[in-house]
Amino acid sequence: QVQLKESGGRLVQPGGSLTLSCTASENVVGIYAMGWHRQAAGKRREMVARIMSDGSTWYHDSVKGRFTVYRDSNSRDNANDLMYLAMNNLETSDTAVYYCNVDTDIANYREDYWGVGTEVTVSS
Repeated sequence: QVQLKESGGRLVQPGGSLTLSCTASENVVGIYAMGWHRQAAGKRREMVARIMSDGSTWYHDSVKGRFTVYRDSNSRDNANDLMYLAMNNLETSDTAVYYCNVDTDIANYREDYWGVGTEVTVSS
């Protein structure tokens, strides 16, 4: 069973920047989409960014222009580093636990995998 792990979450001041990483426990085949989601205290989980296998991306309106989701196809350190979320000009409303998920499709059999989350706190 593939396991995902997010990293990079920490306390940061408003206006600051963070980059989150999503790493898999093993090689993942058949990826057609990957996403970053967040859940703030007392709120429902929401998707904030998504990247498709063709490289196209989608962003929640609240993060457009501030967040960038990308894959590092040149990474040689760890082939299982799946994607990143670069977050700039962070706002207190960005405080949440951030989760990565991966959707796979192999011969029309679909699965999705989720990480356990990394906490981002934006506060002065």
